[in-house]
Amino acid sequence: MFEVRMRRLTASSAAAMLLLSTAGCVKEISSDERLERDTRSVAVKDTPGIAELSKVTCDDTTEPLTKARNVNRPESDRLVDYVQLYSSLKDRTHTFEDAMARNPDLSYREGSQALVSAKDTCIQQTADVRVEFETYLRELVDVPTVQEIKGGNTVTVARLDFATLRKAIETLDPDDRESLMQRVGAAEKRVSTAPAAADDAAGGKRRTK
Repeated sequence: MFEVRMRRLTASSAAAMLLLSTAGCVKEISSDERLERDTRSVAVKDTPGIAELSKVTCDDTTEPLTKARNVNRPESDRLVDYVQLYSSLKDRTHTFEDAMARNPDLSYREGSQALVSAKDTCIQQTADVRVEFETYLRELVDVPTVQEIKGGNTVTVARLDFATLRKAIETLDPDDRESLMQRVGAAEKRVSTAPAAADDAAGGKRRTK
């Protein structure tokens, strides 16, 4: 009788231990799963909310575009304006897209329609400015030098600052980026090294070659 009771007790203890062990396994998560959970939690926490995103707008492109389009300004300055405007629009678009990707609820909360509309405006403005920026950039790459009379001689000078032109190509980052860079390098070799020509390398309105 005593042996029967001991076997029952042992069986009950084993069952209890198995239950506790199983329960413990259910609660445990791997280190990778824990990292993903914590990272997701931090990402949502750090994501700008509706209040922050509502301050982001891409409706303010009229003035900078007017400056960039002004043919009476030096071409280096015009190109810098395109670079700055395009970069700014890209950053603002990324702010919307990144925030909504991290926290999809932002697209469905009260007042979210205004955010979605603002994001769409940024996307469209970025695309429109890119087209205009790229058109002007390729025009400059096609004709990067001009002919001027210096001391009775015709010399080849830069239409604009080549460093600015390279920066613009890097910012736009087109598929043929390397080809454009090579063409700028070739143009730079053609430019006269005469001091008089170098002084005018910033490039205003000149007769193009």
